[in-house]
Amino acid sequence: MGIFSMWNRSAGAEDLDQGVLKAQSTPGAVLLDVRTEAEYSEGHVPGSINLPLDQLESIHYSKDTPLFVYCRSGARSGRGVEYLKRAGYEKAENIGGIITYHGPMER
Repeated sequence: MGIFSMWNRSAGAEDLDQGVLKAQSTPGAVLLDVRTEAEYSEGHVPGSINLPLDQLESIHYSKDTPLFVYCRSGARSGRGVEYLKRAGYEKAENIGGIITYHGPMER
């Protein structure tokens, strides 16, 4: 991993392609995009739900729901996962940033 790619990933973040596959193969999982609504509308992973980081307190899923969280680079999703875990969502996982994603996109 190069020095520049280290800045684009938060500790514990995966490559988003791998994270999306893991989310898709996990029963009951939610793919959560914590970017702003404007960023989300520019392009997002198909099937993802937009819940901006500053609105995470309004999350309505059961505490045992597997949450796979991403953002642009993995930094906001890392903060989101920290918040979610403090709120009791033990199955929240930071899967990184959309800048590493090579799959299909929706607008």
